[in-house]
Amino acid sequence: MVPPVQVSPLIKMARYSALLVGIIYGKKRYDYLKPVAEEERRIEAEEKKKRDELERIAKQLAEANEDTILK
Repeated sequence: MVPPVQVSPLIKMARYSALLVGIIYGKKRYDYLKPVAEEERRIEAEEKKKRDELERIAKQLAEANEDTILK
């Protein structure tokens, strides 16, 4: 078994700096995309309500067409 190698402080600093920059970038990106996603979800919910209403109306019309005197 080979003993662990001493890592250069410059390499350690670069790795932790890259980690920190990645975390900060991720947080900013998340904060930027969160309102966009909320707006998309709101629009999708409105469209779903409209689709459900149209399906309900279509079902009522289909039932009304079935209930004729000429059966």
